[in-house]
Parts: sequence; C-alpha cells; structure tokens
Amino acid sequence: GAVHNAAGYLLSEMLGCEIVYSDDAAPQVICAHKPDLNLDVEAAFQSEAFKRLEKLMDELESKYGYLCGDINWSGVLNLALDLRGEEILLDMMLQPEETKAYFDKIAQVIERFFNYIQKRCGSNSISVNRNVINYPGSVYLQSECSHTMIGEEQYEEFLLPYDIEWSKKYQPYGIHYCGPDPHRHAAQMAKIPHLEFLDAGWGGDIKMLREHLPNCFINLRLDAVSINNMTCEELEAHIRRLVADSGDITRTGICCINMDQDVTDDKIACIFETAAKLRQEAGLA
Repeated sequence: GAVHNAAGYLLSEMLGCEIVYSDDAAPQVICAHKPDLNLDVEAAFQSEAFKRLEKLMDELESKYGYLCGDINWSGVLNLALDLRGEEILLDMMLQPEETKAYFDKIAQVIERFFNYIQKRCGSNSISVNRNVINYPGSVYLQSECSHTMIGEEQYEEFLLPYDIEWSKKYQPYGIHYCGPDPHRHAAQMAKIPHLEFLDAGWGGDIKMLREHLPNCFINLRLDAVSINNMTCEELEAHIRRLVADSGDITRTGICCINMDQDVTDDKIACIFETAAKLRQEAGLA
C-alpha cells in the first residue's frame, strides 16, 4: 500500500470512477457523474480494481510472509463527490432521505474495505497521514477533505452519524480534515464519543478546536507553500504558536504534506529541530 502517497483513489475506482495515471503527478480521479443514487455494494468488491488488489496482496504475502502499508479508504462525502460530482450537494437539499440511503451504502463499502485492510495489514490509515504511526494503536482515520464544502447543519444531519458510529466500533478513531476551517465543525466533532485523533488543516482555529476537544490528539498540518515564504525563524515562531494554541503538547503533532522540490532542506530541518526543542522544553525528550 501507499506510504508516501495519499492514494485515496482505489475505492473511487472500485465504485466506477476512471483513474488517470501519469508519470509526473499523483493519480487523478475522474468524476463518474453517476445519473442517480443507486449503488451496488457487492459490485464494488467484484470489480476488477478490487480483484487486482486481492491478487497483488496475495502475491506479496506469499513472497514475503507479511503485508505492510495501507490504502486510503477516503470518506463518505469524498466518495459521493467522486461519483455524483456537485449534484450530491443538491441531492442533500432536494432529496435528503434518498441521499442518506446512498451515504449508507457508501459507508458499507468503506467499512468492509478498511476492515479487510486492517485484517491483512494490521493497520489501515498510514496512507491517510503517516503520523498515525506515532499514535498508540491502529488509528481509523476517515478522510473528510470535502467537509469544507458543507455547512455545520449538513454535517450533523448527514455525516456525523458515521463518525459517531465508527468511533464506538473502531478505536482509536480519527478524522482527517485538510481544509482550512476544521474549527467550523468543532462543536459537532465534540459529539463524537471517542474521537482520539484530529488531522487539522492549515488555517484552522486550533484554540477553538482544543476548547471543544480537550482530550483529542490534534495533528497540526503545516502548509508546504506558505513555509517557503518564511524564514526559519518565522517558521519556528509559527510552529510554536500553533503548539501553544493546542494547549497540550502531549496531545499535539506536527506534519507537513505535499512538499515539493521548492521546499528547501533548511525548512525541513527547522520543523524537526523545533519539534525537538519543544519536547525538550516540556521535559519529554
């Protein structure tokens, strides 16, 4: 499974989307623009994409004796957007009950898939964010990238129930929210009984998140573009401010995703060095 690539496209392919592979970019999901809200759960696991995965996993396990590395299992709304495009946002308003039934089927596919990966690999979310490796237990991390597109009321009515249910069944449970406004949904996230890990997007109000989620591990996502415009001194000060806003260094992580060749080595070193300084200052080194 992908370790360095977010790789949230296999489930989309299993459900009928075309995936475009290229030499110089991550695989791209082409929206299927499905004409209706029909979805066959079993068909996803009879698809060529899933059968290909099964065959590859069997071959690797037979050769090496074990499997390591996961496959991003995406999220309910992420997949719905891949399948229906912007129509799914209208569906939520115009045919809410049918949309809930559709989300239920997508959730069934997701749950069956991550259980399969967990059983065979011993983990399931490393390719969502590698920092889950540093958290005790096998984190179940649902990707909610697209939740920046919906309101708090829509999240609570249509999608929060899956976070609540899965947090009860699968622990430690977490949410990946790479958008700039995770704090908008903080009050709703506080209703998730066992939310242990939040991958919080750059730009989020970390103080507000901590107020609502006092016992949650908050993983602070730095912005790979913005750090290029900072000096190392500015970057260190920025990281220190974010960690201070989180309020509990023992429940705080730092990461930076999608860095390219423009990110200089001194910036990467600064991130690690600042983390080491903060741990030492807190007596955790």
